[in-house]
Amino acid sequence: QLQLVESGGGLVQPGGSLRLSCEASGSTLDYYAIGWFRQAPGKEREGVSCISHSGGNTNYADSVKGRFTISRDNAKNTVYLHMNSLKPEDTAVYYCAATWGLATMKRTLYDYWGQGTQVTVSS
Repeated sequence: QLQLVESGGGLVQPGGSLRLSCEASGSTLDYYAIGWFRQAPGKEREGVSCISHSGGNTNYADSVKGRFTISRDNAKNTVYLHMNSLKPEDTAVYYCAATWGLATMKRTLYDYWGQGTQVTVSS
């Protein structure tokens, strides 16, 4: 059974950077596409970025394009989300998720989820 654990969240000032990690155990990530999602209080969970199993294809929500970068290191069984130029509206719990299928921003197509990591952007 694939298990995912996110880390790297925290409190950061506007304009700052964070790197989130999604580490897998129980199975290799080699054959899974990975998505990053976030959920702010009172809002629905939304797709932030996704990456194909090979890393060759990536996609980003318009709200984070040019600021966030998704990457993966299959040798370390880990996917990363590099977040730059953070804004208060990026504040949310960030989740990673895995799917056997194609990389997608549709959360209902993901089978495995981590527990989330809090990101707070505030001065």
